[in-house]
Amino acid sequence: MDTHTSRRDFLKTSAIAGVACIAGSPAFAGSRRASVIVVGAGAFGGWSALQLLQRGAKVTLLDAWGPGNSRASSGGETRTIRATYGPAHPLYTRMVARALQLWQENEKRWKVKLFFHSGALRMAGADDSYERAALPVLEQAGIRFEKLSTAECTQRWPQINFEGVSWSIYEPDSGFLAARRGCEAVLTAFLKEGGHYRQAQAIPGAILANRMQGLSITPAEVIKADYYVFALGPWLGKVFPFLAPIITPTRQEVFFFGTPAGDLRFTEERLPTWIDGGKNPFFGVPGNHWRGFKIANDTRGAVIDPTTVEREISEEKLAAARSYLRTRFPALADAPLVESRVCQYENSTDHNFILDRHPEAENVWIVGGGSGHGFKHGPVMGEMVTDAVLGVKPPPKEMGLSRLL
Repeated sequence: MDTHTSRRDFLKTSAIAGVACIAGSPAFAGSRRASVIVVGAGAFGGWSALQLLQRGAKVTLLDAWGPGNSRASSGGETRTIRATYGPAHPLYTRMVARALQLWQENEKRWKVKLFFHSGALRMAGADDSYERAALPVLEQAGIRFEKLSTAECTQRWPQINFEGVSWSIYEPDSGFLAARRGCEAVLTAFLKEGGHYRQAQAIPGAILANRMQGLSITPAEVIKADYYVFALGPWLGKVFPFLAPIITPTRQEVFFFGTPAGDLRFTEERLPTWIDGGKNPFFGVPGNHWRGFKIANDTRGAVIDPTTVEREISEEKLAAARSYLRTRFPALADAPLVESRVCQYENSTDHNFILDRHPEAENVWIVGGGSGHGFKHGPVMGEMVTDAVLGVKPPPKEMGLSRLL
């Protein structure tokens, strides 16, 4: 007998039985597995599907174009992982500590490189209230950090011009994550553990007696489950119109500049990920799988339709990126543009995530609002979604819909 397999099956059965006692629902009678359909295979949806499956649920994952596709907010090469948040968001600093652990554990388990240990730097401007407020939060969460003077930063990273920077926070254990590769790795693990994936567009069915009745995949096909999780990123407002004023997709442009041949100063071994907290809200990632030096402006752009928008960069945004590069990274003043991307943010109006039931359907959960800082939190959001759907633990109050409706 395979004792490892037997123990795993026992734990799965026990977990479902425990949930049945907590949830008090006849749907969990005996050893019956809860069925869940997760719509959206990005950072939030993919991790939710995987962790629901690992906790014993029967899970189907759907995505219209595939995990990490070119329209998706979870696509592209890289995303930063850092824990420095201001005083309004201590929850996310604690979540990063847990997320970093899960990313590294699964990277080893799956034997796929997902985390790049470059460190993360946040530069404070003349108004350093955000950074000063972040320090006790980092300390309380057990995040290692250094408070560095401008002189110390210049000595450590001479390739950066720290003019206009008052001081900086450096997180030595942070860095960046492989984005598209991470989505694909989660899907691969999900399939290996027995999950079911389909590339299809799902249309929510009717809501009767406070429950959604199914999802239409084609005009002739309706699929049903005990629970439905919608992790649709920028499409949440299109699928659920009452969310349109809350989740607004905006156009964001990302640029990759070519570094000098053989120059290692702008790789992850020599330079951390960085965020400029001054008047120029740019951020960047070194290395990027040899794709170029990545920079982007964090300012929210024009409202777009993520399905139909033409993803071509604008001369205006490119000029602004070059101007910033000349100031902050003078050695790259004449660097050529080697790649570019047009993506989107879909923050909620207060920039907190959303994890809550649909207000009219008790078997439907809505997950989103993660753009700009959500990708790194995927594993933790997966845990929170799983706890919420299975009735183990309610989601954080900061993520409730009532604050926005």
